[in-house]
Amino acid sequence: MSKVYVLGGYQTDFSKNWAREGKDIFDILKCSVEGALQAAKIEPSEVDVCHIGNFIGELGSKQGQLGGLFASIHPAFSGVPASRHEAACASGSIAILAAAAEIEADRYHLACVTGVELLRNVPGEQAANNLGVACWTGREAQDATYPWPYLFNRLIDVYDERYGIRYEHLAEIAKINFENSKLNPNAQTRNWQFNDYSFVENDEHNHVIEGRVRRQDCGQVTDGGATIFLASEKYAKNYAKRHGIPLENIPVIKGWGHKTAPMLLEEKIKESEHQRYVFPHVRQAIEEMFDRAGLSGVSDVDVIETHDCFSITEYMAIDHFGISAPGESWRAIEAGDIAFNGRIPVNPSGGLIGLGHPVGATGIRMVLDAYKQITGTAGSYQVEGVKNVATLNIGGSTTTTVCFVIGV
Repeated sequence: MSKVYVLGGYQTDFSKNWAREGKDIFDILKCSVEGALQAAKIEPSEVDVCHIGNFIGELGSKQGQLGGLFASIHPAFSGVPASRHEAACASGSIAILAAAAEIEADRYHLACVTGVELLRNVPGEQAANNLGVACWTGREAQDATYPWPYLFNRLIDVYDERYGIRYEHLAEIAKINFENSKLNPNAQTRNWQFNDYSFVENDEHNHVIEGRVRRQDCGQVTDGGATIFLASEKYAKNYAKRHGIPLENIPVIKGWGHKTAPMLLEEKIKESEHQRYVFPHVRQAIEEMFDRAGLSGVSDVDVIETHDCFSITEYMAIDHFGISAPGESWRAIEAGDIAFNGRIPVNPSGGLIGLGHPVGATGIRMVLDAYKQITGTAGSYQVEGVKNVATLNIGGSTTTTVCFVIGV
C-alpha cells in the first residue's frame, strides 16, 4: 500500500474566543489553513484537494458548505475539490481517513486536511444542547441538562459495576492533563489556577455536573482550528529534497483503525456483557491499527494522544490500549505510567481537558501533535526520543472510533 506522509501543519490558540472579537467560523478556518501553509512551507497552488472536519457548523454558526469557505481563503483554492466530513467528535479523523484514501488511490498528491469549530458564540447550555445531537435525539439522555456528562456518567457506573472504580483515579487523569496544558502555549486552560480542593469530591471547588462527573473531569468547550498536510510519496520526495530533509525523517501514517457502533450507549453496553472490554469495538480498532502498522502493541508506542472528553473516557482508553489489563486502568495511573515522564505519556499536549476541544478539529490536532513529537518540534511539551505516536479519537459514546499510528 502507498505511503501517506504527514508534512506538518498548524493549530490556532484554543484559548481565543473568536465571537467576542467579532469573528466567525471562516476567520478560524482561514487562520488555521494560512498558518499551516506557512509552517509547512507549502504554496497554496500546490494543494490538490481539501478535506474538512466539522460537527455543528449549521447549528452553532448557521453555516454549511464549508468547502466553499475553504475556496474563499485564497484565489489558488478556487476550483480545488473540497469535502466536509461529520462524525461528531471524530469528524477530523474521518477527514484524515478520506484524504489518506485518496492519496493511496493516486487521485491526488497533496491534501489539506483541516478541522474547525465555533462553539463559544452561544450560552453554555445551548452549546451543550447543540453538541447533544451526537447522541440519539429523543431516545437517550432526554432528562439531562447536559447530555454528554449524563451519558459518560453511565460509563463510570459500568466500570464500577464490572470492576470497581475510585474517583481519585479519575481526578488524577484530569490533574495530569491540566498540568500538561501549562506547557502548551496553545492550551485553553494554560493560565487556569487550581487549589488543593480542585481535584477531589468538593462541591465548591469541583462541583458536580452530572452524577459522578465533576467540573474538572470535563473537556472544554472550545473555538479553534487545526490543519495538516498529507502527501504521496512522489510529492514527499520532492518536498524533502526542496527543504533538505531526509525522506525517512518525515512521519507517515503507519496504521489506522475505524469502527462504527450502534448509536445508543445502552446498546453498546449490552453488546459487551460478559466480554473482556467495555467497548470491544474500540479495542478491535486499536488492534487493527497496530496490525496495519506492523507493531506488536502499545509497548511499541512512545506517546499517546487520546480522547478525554471526560476523565472516564481516558480511563477507558488506558485499558483498551493495553497499558493495563481490562478494568485495571487505575494501576497505570497509580504507577505514574501515563504522566508526562511516565512509561507511556498520555496527552502531553493537555488533551481535551487541558488543551481544549474544538470538536471538528480535535482528531486533526491529535495527528498534528503526533507530527510535532516525532519531529522534535513540540517545544515545551516535547517528550524525548519519540518514534511512534498513537491517537484515539471518538465520536459520540464511542459510536465512531478512529485511531492512527504516526511514526518514522
